[in-house]
Amino acid sequence: MENCIFCRIIKGEIPAKKVFEDDLVVVIEDIAPVAPLHLLIIPRKHLVNALDLDPADDALIGHVYRTAARIARDKGVAENGFRIVSNNNAGAGQSVFHIHFHLLGGRQLGWPPG
Repeated sequence: MENCIFCRIIKGEIPAKKVFEDDLVVVIEDIAPVAPLHLLIIPRKHLVNALDLDPADDALIGHVYRTAARIARDKGVAENGFRIVSNNNAGAGQSVFHIHFHLLGGRQLGWPPG
């Protein structure tokens, strides 16, 4: 998608602080963090949100969660707890319409969220 900010970050057209990348995902620091650790795990494949997923994407989503767990361990937040959040559509807070997952940790996270 030519106007998608995340697609442009993935292509290197827009700078971002990358933490990790592989063939399936790019992980960047959030520009407006709400926790000491606030990263965005962005699949390279452009999907709007969870409503666009089909069975062919099962391995991708599993990879997202395994990547989040590995980074949480590496960043030292796994033991105390972390959260993986995906907002779907504007009413849930989605502002960039390319599926992505917030990895949050490093502080007490309240419940219920939002």
